[in-house]
Amino acid sequence: MADPRPAVPLPATVAALGVAQIVSWGTLFYTIAVLGAAMREATGVSEVALHGAYSLGLLVSGLAAPAVGRRIDVRGGRGLLASGSLVAALACVALATVQGPATLLVAWLLAGVAMAMTLYDPAFATLHHVAGPRYRASVTALTLFGGFASTVFWPLSQWLLEREGFRTAFLAYAALHLAVCLPLHLACVPARVAAHGEAGGGGVLAPAVAPRESAFAWLAGALVFGAFAASAVSAHLVSLLTTGGLGIGEAVLVGTLFGPMQVVGRLMEFAFARRVSAIATGTIAFAMLAVALALLTQVRGDFALAAAFASLYGFANGVLTIARGTVPAELFGRRAYGALLGRLARPQLVARALAPLALAAMMTIDPDRSLALASLAIGGLAAFVAYRRAVER
Repeated sequence: MADPRPAVPLPATVAALGVAQIVSWGTLFYTIAVLGAAMREATGVSEVALHGAYSLGLLVSGLAAPAVGRRIDVRGGRGLLASGSLVAALACVALATVQGPATLLVAWLLAGVAMAMTLYDPAFATLHHVAGPRYRASVTALTLFGGFASTVFWPLSQWLLEREGFRTAFLAYAALHLAVCLPLHLACVPARVAAHGEAGGGGVLAPAVAPRESAFAWLAGALVFGAFAASAVSAHLVSLLTTGGLGIGEAVLVGTLFGPMQVVGRLMEFAFARRVSAIATGTIAFAMLAVALALLTQVRGDFALAAAFASLYGFANGVLTIARGTVPAELFGRRAYGALLGRLARPQLVARALAPLALAAMMTIDPDRSLALASLAIGGLAAFVAYRRAVER
């Protein structure tokens, strides 16, 4: 059934989804890097237990991703995204009221469900239904918004932590989901639409053509390595840099460079999208990611080198987010695209789930972080190799 409301212009839908992405990423994914230590002290759990609970939340997100994509293929994104905002608010309230290991685990599991329903993959699948031939440009515009999440929420989380504590921070974030994200999803996302040019008779999506399995596996592998690095860096960046000799203020400042450089990368992608294929753009981004992670191993208290790492990493990560939503369309087509993105998202989110815990465990036997840093650099190189194998087959 078509949405009975007046049609919402595509730019308004993209802007609404973009603002919701800033809040969703900032409150559900990025908070642990700044608020995690205070949560650990308040609950009396170890760093491994804290990141283990967070990792299980990300694992739940990965397991739910294909079902979320299939639901959006059939019903569009409005109802699911709005429900995700409600779950996100509940998760933030739960995080604000944690008392020990059990409640901490429940809170992060709820946050994992919310991530599956509100982050990039469901937003990309929703845009597939709405944007038609402007899909790639819409994805780029959406990620331009999302690139500000860490820039906004890392300093905001630090400010709230210092003045009010982590519990008040999470309660404020719950209010943001209810007062900002929920109304935007309800007002600006069409209730149900068929994908442009991909529907069969009666507006029902035709079954997905099975992607070339070898190319799919290599692409999934590349995205897994990239997701592992992104999750590990976001969760442990401050620790990695301060152990290497930077002050905590310098480390947080380095982290704030990610957002602006993601935006720069996405603006470059937007500027050259008509002349450069999504596949070629992905090659550039994976190469830059490998170089950035190699630089991270050499920081050792050098702020300028840390800033260079953050700039390259932010640029690469910004473009890779777009590639995640656009390269599969060039390789495999766009039928049942939500389900396809969900299949790709599942191993990525599992990798995101394992990365913080794996790196935390590694750092317990690696006080100078050299093994952890080397592992990230090797993963960056592996991601580039796997991506090239995917697109060359």
